[in-house]
Amino acid sequence: MLQIRRETDYAIRCVYYLAGKEDEVIMVDEISREMRMPKSFIAKILQRLSKAGIVDSYVGVKGGFHLAKKPQQISLYDVIIAIEGPIAMNRCTVNKRICSLSSTCRVHPIWVDVRKEVERILKKSTFHKMRSSIN
Repeated sequence: MLQIRRETDYAIRCVYYLAGKEDEVIMVDEISREMRMPKSFIAKILQRLSKAGIVDSYVGVKGGFHLAKKPQQISLYDVIIAIEGPIAMNRCTVNKRICSLSSTCRVHPIWVDVRKEVERILKKSTFHKMRSSIN
């Protein structure tokens, strides 16, 4: 089964929630409560998203998190890459030099096409589009 990790799912849900509170700094407690996710896990995820430039982190009494960009500038692809790393159906699609068969393999070009199509769909799936499709 091909699937994203729970950490990535939580990261997507965090960004989705922050996209709905675009002009506010939101505390981890609120995100945890509203999105039904463990607070300690979310704090670590949000720090990774901050390092990736997806969210801004604020410390202090009024501390919390805020999107670093507009929701239309953040895609599912951005969040997945920040948490999972490169998207690949097979590791040879990330680096064909790791497989000596890549140049003669009949399946390799298919995996490359699948990877490109998945990336295309994820890149056009912005948080703005996701939020506006349910409102």
